[in-house]
Amino acid sequence: MTGLVEVFRHMSAAQKPAKGVSAYTLFVNRPVGRLLAALAYRVGATPNQLTVLGALFTFPALTAVAWMRPGPGMSVGVCAALAVGFALDAADGQLARAQGSGSLSGEWLDHVLDCVKLVTVHLVVLVSFYRFFSLPDPAFLLAPLLFEPAAVVIFFAGILTEQLKRRTTAPAPAAPRPAPALRAVLLLPVDYGITCVSFLFLGSQHVFLSVYCALLLAHLLFLAAYLVKWFRELR
Repeated sequence: MTGLVEVFRHMSAAQKPAKGVSAYTLFVNRPVGRLLAALAYRVGATPNQLTVLGALFTFPALTAVAWMRPGPGMSVGVCAALAVGFALDAADGQLARAQGSGSLSGEWLDHVLDCVKLVTVHLVVLVSFYRFFSLPDPAFLLAPLLFEPAAVVIFFAGILTEQLKRRTTAPAPAAPRPAPALRAVLLLPVDYGITCVSFLFLGSQHVFLSVYCALLLAHLLFLAAYLVKWFRELR
């Protein structure tokens, strides 16, 4: 037990900066991921193994969303599996930094699976809407079709912006930012972890539809704001 605590403390020094991170990632996903990374460190697992393990939690849960009629038990199981998969996604990077075993192939695998996950999560919602939901209007089928590109573009453009910024010789002047705590709360609607939590309501069609559409609206608003912000920063 003492050894695990020491490894956990060692993992605390292998954290990414808290800047630009939502409250869920900062206070839930990263700490859980740190614990999983510490356990993996103790048993000698590799970051790529954690990445694959995360996929083994995520994709069967998403398959269940498309295949099974929503119910309370199923909703809890899907939410839990997606949340664990997301925590393992945080754990693989922490383990790689702690071990000094990061690699380009590992980073590539991590990001490719993240992209597949973002595409698939909204496709299975579309299937579930079509097969199992009594939608108030067929136009609600457009919600996953809008949510998917918004989430993927935010993910891709954010990574691309980060990579392009590394090429610059001088940092761009910093724009005024909200207080860190307020920013962490404001970013909650576009955190993938909150999307995972939303599946807890899948068994209640009206509640899930309301939550899902609210998250969609937030993603569309953040997408417009992010694209303008990132373009200006790179000029």
